Amino acid sequence: MKNKTQTEDSANANFSTNDLMQQTVHLDVKDLAILRLLQNNARMSVKEISEAVQLSTTPVHERIKRLEANGVIKQYATLIDGAKVRKGLMVICYVSLNQHSKKSGTQFIKLINELPEVVECYSISGEFDFMLKIVAEDMNSYYNFHVNKLSQAENIGQVQSVFIMGVVKQTHVLI
Repeated sequence: MKNKTQTEDSANANFSTNDLMQQTVHLDVKDLAILRLLQNNARMSVKEISEAVQLSTTPVHERIKRLEANGVIKQYATLIDGAKVRKGLMVICYVSLNQHSKKSGTQFIKLINELPEVVECYSISGEFDFMLKIVAEDMNSYYNFHVNKLSQAENIGQVQSVFIMGVVKQTHVLI
């Protein structure tokens, strides 16, 4: 669970995404090869990676630490089948705010960070301000979330829910 400072920091970070987009990290062929391997299996040992990219273990370890320190590698995660842990309903929820001030945006982002049902949130352009990916056990659980949590938030203008009927492609691989 994020503390108040972390929540405010992530809310403020959302309003300066242009600054973050300008910060790129130079990656050479070996860095890209390491990233590809880790995206497919983050549990690979440094020894296994070093054999695959034809470097000794020390440079591979140093490269991974540099990629982590520079924010290229943000975290390591375990992908879970939602249906097997009673989170089989996925919903894309579009939200527009009534007011578009930094304060109202920050308040909304703070709320979203406190809702465990929201697994992803994007600030978007167009008719809506945010796109949320929500997981729930079933339709009743989502209804409860929508009515008693999301719709009760201050400054919510319009909400549109789209229910995921099936996953055609889902990947975390970027490189």
